[in-house]
Amino acid sequence: MPASMSPGTIRNPDGWWRGASIYQVYLRSFADGNGDGTGDLAGLRARLPYLSKLGVDAIWLNPWYPSPMADGGYDVADYRNIEPVFGTLAEAEKLIEEAHELGIRTIVDVVPNHGSDQMVWFQEALEAGPGSEARERFWFRPGNGDGPPNGWKSIFGGPAWTQVPDGEWYLHLFAPEQPDFNWNNPAVREEFLDVLRFWFDRGVDGIRIDSAAVLVKDLDSVEESYTDHDGVHEIYREWRRIADEYGNRVLIGEVWLPDQERFALYLRQDEMHTAFNFAFLASPWEPDALRDVIDMTLATHVPISAPATWVLSNHDVTRPATRFGRADTSFDHADRKHGMPSDFELGTRRARAAALLAMALPGSVYVYQGEELGLWEVEDIPDDLREDPIWARSGHTDPGRDGCRVPLPWSGGEPAFGFSTGTPWLPQPAGWSTMTVEAQLDDPGSMLSLYRAALGIRRERLGDGVMTWLPLGDGVLAFTRESGLICVVNLGSQPVRLPPHESILLTSGPLDGDLLPTDTTAWLSS
Repeated sequence: MPASMSPGTIRNPDGWWRGASIYQVYLRSFADGNGDGTGDLAGLRARLPYLSKLGVDAIWLNPWYPSPMADGGYDVADYRNIEPVFGTLAEAEKLIEEAHELGIRTIVDVVPNHGSDQMVWFQEALEAGPGSEARERFWFRPGNGDGPPNGWKSIFGGPAWTQVPDGEWYLHLFAPEQPDFNWNNPAVREEFLDVLRFWFDRGVDGIRIDSAAVLVKDLDSVEESYTDHDGVHEIYREWRRIADEYGNRVLIGEVWLPDQERFALYLRQDEMHTAFNFAFLASPWEPDALRDVIDMTLATHVPISAPATWVLSNHDVTRPATRFGRADTSFDHADRKHGMPSDFELGTRRARAAALLAMALPGSVYVYQGEELGLWEVEDIPDDLREDPIWARSGHTDPGRDGCRVPLPWSGGEPAFGFSTGTPWLPQPAGWSTMTVEAQLDDPGSMLSLYRAALGIRRERLGDGVMTWLPLGDGVLAFTRESGLICVVNLGSQPVRLPPHESILLTSGPLDGDLLPTDTTAWLSS
């Protein structure tokens, strides 16, 4: 039976996503409840009180569906069930219910661009042969001479086409195990509308839409033509109608677009409610760059009454404590800067300051699991243990994303640090013994304590709304919020004097008398 939603301590019942604090759960690496070394629903359910005390309003789970795991679960074999390694559908329904009882909403990942080559539809397509109705659900095409239909490249590296035994080729923008759906086909559209209803019926509060801008393709184009075609908008208008039928459900887009005018089209009142702010995530730790992206974000969102989102990391990017300790603090998918030296002490100081900046901005904020512990990117994973397909598809030149997906350390002095009674699916650094939840919980100076304090203040005084910049000089970002909170971030080379205030609510690091040191953020009450 669908899980009922208890109003309990759920806050902001209408438009709750506009100012929510949302915690991203990469289920494989969060907590293992059965000792097999892989995170699961039992582990997550046992740790829900931790998330409640952390102060988040919702959790977003990466794909939890049956999958061969060719791409960490983003190769979905069945959109209406749960991967057996993670648990059962009944457990998922119980999780949704238990989270609601603690005031935590649940967002699930839906992957509409591609499925798994092991899903029933694709296996039917292989068996049915060229020209069949089953093949029209995907992009099967005859080759061009001895080669593929065109020269498109996979986002993961290598060609975007794979040939099947009867000679035809199928399109996959990602790995060969992830065939792309043909969204010109009405059966594909109806299938995903039913998938949305299936999860909304089970009490899910929102859908995160993976690779949202690449569903519609023009295969006749000489150049690669699959990003941001106008046809995607009718798809999301259909999705929005479904979400609105259920009331107060949110659609969240993964939309990587540099053109802000095009980006804003996805956030019209009859499409998605919100979309990830990747420009902020990728910005270097520089005052002018950050101010520009904040201004750009608000200029894009405010006119269309859409809430902005702020995110520092996720399951695809280098962890902030490592990235902010490098000479180049920006992020670029095409160059993960693997092996570039990183000053962990500097990176941690900046990550703490960045966290308070992100949480003070108007809109919703996302926290990727482990960010609240200050974990660093694990770059020395043995090659034979790497699972990200980017590693193989790049000819072992790009280490991929495994380094930010290493299982969390919960307790104890050696791996598996309370994550599992077995061997974790990716190895944890021995140096994480000082970074476990247990080690940080009662330490007022820890990253975990900072996040708990900040999320608590945010719940009371921040969230959606407006901000006003304060002119405090070069190298300083300062602004006020309508609640009277003042946020001051010192990105300069010298300490700066704090503006007039009544009290200090929180700082990312110790003050120097009445001065704010470099790479430090302060929250003040005016």
